[in-house]
Amino acid sequence: MARYTVRFLKDILGENGRQAEICQSLLEIEAANSGDAAELAKKKFCEKQRLKEWSLHADRVHVAENKVETKAAS
Repeated sequence: MARYTVRFLKDILGENGRQAEICQSLLEIEAANSGDAAELAKKKFCEKQRLKEWSLHADRVHVAENKVETKAAS
């Protein structure tokens, strides 16, 4: 299983009238693929925020696979 970082992002209008992107939550998820990671993260996000639908607090989900460097044996 791979490890993924899943961010829940929301676009807001800042004080200066410019659009800004904020991260509502960040979760580390172990899953078989990025699609499974996104779905599992959505469920956990809803539980954590006590929501029925994740999109009430975020506009989109960004999934990135965590790259793990392995050291060569000496």
